[in-house]
Amino acid sequence: MDEWEVDLARRELRARGVPVPISGRAFDIIEVLVQSDGELVTKDNLAARVWPGVIVEENTLQVHISAIRKALGRDREMLKTASGRGYRLLGAWTSREECTSSVDSIDLEPMRSPAEPFQTNLPAAASELIGRTNAVRHLRGLLSAYRVVTLTGPGGIGKTKLALEVTRSLFPTFHGDRWLVDLVSLSDPGLVPSMVARVLGLKLGGGDISRESVARAIGGKKLLLVLDNCEHVIDAAARLAETVVRLCPAASIVATSRELLRIEGEHVYRVHPLDVPSQHQEESDIILRHSSVQLFIIRAKSVDPEFSSHREKLRAMAAICRRLDGIPLAIEFAAVRAATLGPELVLSRLDKRFDLLIGGRRTALPRHQTLRATLDWSFDLLTGPEQSLLRRLAVFAAGFTLEAANAVMSEKGHAGPVLHEQIADLVAKSLVTLDGSSPTGRWLLLETIRAYALEKLAESGETEQVARRCAEYFRDLVGPAMHGSQVLPTAEDMACYGREIDNVRAALEWSFSSVGDVAIGVALTAAYALVWLDLSFVVECRERIECALDHLESDSDVSATLTVQLHVSLGIALVYTMGSNERIRMVLAKALDAAKSQDDVGAMLEILFVLYGVCHHSGDCREAQSIAERFERLARSAGDPALAPIAYRLMGNTLHYAGKQREAHHSFERMLGAFVAPAYQRHTIWSRYDLRLEGRAAMARVLWLRGFVDQGVAQAQASLEEAQAAGHKPTICWVLHYGAYPFALMTGDFDAAAQAVAMLKDLATSLSAPFWKILAHCWEGKLLIRRGGFEAGSAQLRIALDTCERTGWTMCYPEFLGALAEGLAGLGQFTEALNTIDRALERAERGGERWFVPELLRTKGELLCHDLGDQALATAERCFFAALEVAREQGALSWELRTSTSLARLQHDQGRTAEARSLLQSVYDRFNEGFETTDLKTAKAYLDSLR
Repeated sequence: MDEWEVDLARRELRARGVPVPISGRAFDIIEVLVQSDGELVTKDNLAARVWPGVIVEENTLQVHISAIRKALGRDREMLKTASGRGYRLLGAWTSREECTSSVDSIDLEPMRSPAEPFQTNLPAAASELIGRTNAVRHLRGLLSAYRVVTLTGPGGIGKTKLALEVTRSLFPTFHGDRWLVDLVSLSDPGLVPSMVARVLGLKLGGGDISRESVARAIGGKKLLLVLDNCEHVIDAAARLAETVVRLCPAASIVATSRELLRIEGEHVYRVHPLDVPSQHQEESDIILRHSSVQLFIIRAKSVDPEFSSHREKLRAMAAICRRLDGIPLAIEFAAVRAATLGPELVLSRLDKRFDLLIGGRRTALPRHQTLRATLDWSFDLLTGPEQSLLRRLAVFAAGFTLEAANAVMSEKGHAGPVLHEQIADLVAKSLVTLDGSSPTGRWLLLETIRAYALEKLAESGETEQVARRCAEYFRDLVGPAMHGSQVLPTAEDMACYGREIDNVRAALEWSFSSVGDVAIGVALTAAYALVWLDLSFVVECRERIECALDHLESDSDVSATLTVQLHVSLGIALVYTMGSNERIRMVLAKALDAAKSQDDVGAMLEILFVLYGVCHHSGDCREAQSIAERFERLARSAGDPALAPIAYRLMGNTLHYAGKQREAHHSFERMLGAFVAPAYQRHTIWSRYDLRLEGRAAMARVLWLRGFVDQGVAQAQASLEEAQAAGHKPTICWVLHYGAYPFALMTGDFDAAAQAVAMLKDLATSLSAPFWKILAHCWEGKLLIRRGGFEAGSAQLRIALDTCERTGWTMCYPEFLGALAEGLAGLGQFTEALNTIDRALERAERGGERWFVPELLRTKGELLCHDLGDQALATAERCFFAALEVAREQGALSWELRTSTSLARLQHDQGRTAEARSLLQSVYDRFNEGFETTDLKTAKAYLDSLR
């Protein structure tokens, strides 16, 4: 086909009353493709020429492309798509300006003559439609491709306003009649055809008015029919719409309904809520960009022109919009109340929203004058079984699966197809929403609908029964997470359990209430503790377990296994919230005794692991080593291959802090060589981090100390990159602690150290982890001192170390006391600095945390060198030699290099240059890598100066 034969044929069909489903916009697309003369036109260029200045969504463009192919009929293959790139039109074509005079006005949307004005009863817009620009644009595209478009959504979502706005927006291009038929007042479905006939002014003969007679009266007229509020007469409305589409070729229909028409050719558009600010959004300008807040302010100002929207009120407005799910009608009600009561008071009373939100317009439909009436309308249209299902589904605060729904609907343990169909019907009626964020079948109720359904549940007297079934279901669901269960949880299981956190919270609130069941609550708490820890909700974990333990005293039916699990999880939570050191040891000792009495090896391993962390973070390395050895012996007897690398990691860490770097290196290598990724989550949750990555980062520091500088840098960097890629925050914290931060300081990269500090601060805040917050403050103080900020760094370290001393969490204490001594020396306070170094050395010897002793002795020698007296210099030299001896004993070549450099300076200043050069050269020559790092470059420069 060529020279517009396709278009001429289509126009001839139109002249005969046969419509061609193509709009003027689609015609413009054809014209652009014709002008390209068969060349590829990119999607962006096409959109820019047809919709200049407008952002075009991909689906809108696809709607028009589909319409063009439909219009081309059997010649549809002439429009080719280059996947992901654009389109081209095949064949020989002539632009419409070049066509003969007989077709000089070829247009697939022929204009009516001025003598034939279109008719309409659409009301003029009384106010601006907020937040629906993209929806209007998309719906216009749909109406050019489909003859029936149904706008659906829950009550108050704004279906009618959106339908009217779209229909009004078609005035310049749609050259036909537009009629609004509001079905809301009909109580008899049989009167739907009569209502349509009356609105359209159709002259029908005698007899009953049927949908067929209405359709025949419409005939070939071009019109757009808006059927508003169809849900209560849905069957009659659907039959009429289907008949009109079948018998009236030039008619199109827009329907609004809380339920789909379900007819052939229907395209459904779900009207979404207005966008709402995120929960933690506090920026005023960002809050104001959200359409829900814009509607709130506009409606409030219409009642009170002086209504204030300053920052504090904006936060309350944002919270109200979130709580009301972005539903426009509910937001308007709330805005009216806020204009007189204030947003803060309205927010505080939203738990009683149906008594509060009653300020509808006097002229509004009765079902739109209160929020309760809006939902009553939908609820009353449900069948008895549907009403029962909706009431019971309201118990799920975080959505539900088919299995969960079955648990509250039946005593049976399996779901049936009938329940699935009923849920699907509630989705179709806009009362239940499919949760698209879940990888498996999951649904939820908007908060406002859920609050309404909970009221109905209470009225039915079923609340306690349904709440019990719900709590029992989640207790049994997360049972595999409980210690001693036969089926241990996988990573996928833990992700599934995590999605239920709000449901579990609601179940626990009921369990520990006056009408609840304590035994269910204790079992659910014990099982879910590992999920809270896995999600890093350690504060909530601690509080929930303490609540369960408080109730244990009055409940004698709780098993000893549950008691052990509760105490183990409490100990873990207390560690990460920096609880009382004494209390943690007492809790864990009690749990360990109970586990021993039951010969529960798994529980004993968990408890020993946590106890190791308590001792380690308290600077009690000798006790930590004893526990690590007990863990290793017990792990061998357990026969679990995933336990061996954990034991090696604990021993490696212990040996490293004890100053036995060769043995530590060997232990870490064994850990990495024996590592087996656990098939389930328990071992990872004990520690709340990836043991392999943490072990690699710790080994990196050992490598640096032993003189394998480049290898250490590579390991530290790789560990951090892998931890960041995994996105597991606790793991990143540990990798920063062992690898990234110390390496940045050791190699003199202060900018990288500052980045590590900032990263740890952010992570500590997001995890609500005081342990990491204190450590970040210590790091920052040490970095400030290294950069010359002696006063600020010393002050910050003092505050942080006082907190550590007060709480008993004296982690890395010798190292940070050494940094404080450097800061005091920088301020000229040498006596206090020396006293601080002595405190650090005493603490290291008392707790066995000896890895930093060579550096402390070297620092003490440097401080003594400031006193030029012979006695002080002699003492300084003894400190340097002591540092060298300890460094060699530890196998810490890097400490040996630093000390040799300091001692060589002293010897050179005393005229012992040859001795200095010989000492430093002998240490420097033992390095095979790391020559671009600060310590080695400093040593090399000094050696060159000695020559």
